[in-house]
Amino acid sequence: MSGFLSDLVQYRKLLLMIVVLGIGGTHLSGFQMSVINYTSPYIQKFINETWLERYGSVLHQETLTLLWSVVVSLYCLGGMMGCLCSGYLTAKFGKKKCLLLNDVILIIATLHTGFSRTAKSFEMILVGRFLEGICAGIHLSTHVQYAGEISPKKLRGFINVTSSVFFALGKTVARILGLRDLLGTEDRWNVLLSFSGLVALIQLLFLPFFPESPPYLLLQKGDKAGCLKAMKQLWGEGNYHTEFEDLMKEKAITKGTKIMNVLEITFYTSEIFQTANLQENIIPYVSLGVSVSELISVIFCSSIIDRFGRRILLCGGYLLMALILVLLETSLLLSDQFLWMRYCSVILIFLFIIAYGIGPAGAALSVNNEIFTLSTRASAFVIGGIVIWLGLTFTGMIFPFAVMLLGPFCFLIFIAVLIISAILIYLFLPETKGKSISEITEEFKTRQFKKKRHQAVEVNTTEEKTFCTKL
Repeated sequence: MSGFLSDLVQYRKLLLMIVVLGIGGTHLSGFQMSVINYTSPYIQKFINETWLERYGSVLHQETLTLLWSVVVSLYCLGGMMGCLCSGYLTAKFGKKKCLLLNDVILIIATLHTGFSRTAKSFEMILVGRFLEGICAGIHLSTHVQYAGEISPKKLRGFINVTSSVFFALGKTVARILGLRDLLGTEDRWNVLLSFSGLVALIQLLFLPFFPESPPYLLLQKGDKAGCLKAMKQLWGEGNYHTEFEDLMKEKAITKGTKIMNVLEITFYTSEIFQTANLQENIIPYVSLGVSVSELISVIFCSSIIDRFGRRILLCGGYLLMALILVLLETSLLLSDQFLWMRYCSVILIFLFIIAYGIGPAGAALSVNNEIFTLSTRASAFVIGGIVIWLGLTFTGMIFPFAVMLLGPFCFLIFIAVLIISAILIYLFLPETKGKSISEITEEFKTRQFKKKRHQAVEVNTTEEKTFCTKL
């Protein structure tokens, strides 16, 4: 532990940069995903009142629910578009310039949501949320890559997990500010919705003082002097021969290769607690407790990921989450018959979030950064991001209706996804802890060779049996 703390002191400028990246990046995404939960009743009322004032009639509940689903899902669609753009933008302009431009767009987006109430235009909320989604898609992909590329090997797991820490912190801040005692009121919901613009401004002011990532400078720009200078700026004075050699090996592996082009239940936490028959007035505080639990568990993950490795945290985390969801379904089904079961449901939701935070929340991002070379990393994050945003879009549009129609059985699809993910990781993913990209690539090749060899042995055995039968 003392060695770990001394490393943190040595890399204090790096840690300061991680804070600037985290506040303006995944913190914003976590904030934006959670804040919509607290502004939901006020936005729906605002849409209804605006419609009544314009057209003289009240919206039907089904139409209002559909419009609200559009508000939620537009953010996800924007996120998917931002994710698609992120690969090209980071390759063209670098991570630093990409994030600075993104901050400007995000400030414009929050001005739309912030002044929508004054302008009496719910369309401004739609535009703002769509632009915020684009910014979130770019930020999530770019920030995670940026953080991973500026970290030394011995702190790589810890630094990669900080993305999840700030994501959880953003959700926690949203739920604190969303309390009725602060900004979660009918008079201030638009201020709450646009709060992320202030945080984007902070990143816009401070990020220019930090360097571009060393791998990008060397591998993409061919700037050896700039790469070494960035290492010394971030990691302090010292001999970084090993890190530089690893980058040169990666450059040799990818020589002549161009930059390739190409679950979470966050939005409806309140609806889940309503399904558990909790009292309406305590739901915001329980939701806040969930966010705090996630934040603490992700921080704990950052302290153990370099000890236990990524693979065990992913497999164990997914299987434990699946088991908890099975128990949650059971408790929700029995909550009408046994009143004490509703408290079991709340406890299980907390356990689900804790399992997610300790396992997949940090380990998945770390693996994504570690198994791809610079030439493929941006495209890999685009593909992974599209899958995530498609899932969020599906959840945003379908989940409220699924809860109405299926009740607790709506979680079955999540259980299946978790189990399948755990099986695939166990079968195909090697451990990446403490390994360079060339070592990880070689292990993937070894696994593939063993698989082909096993298949060849099976084919030969079958042919020998057939031959013997003919004889």
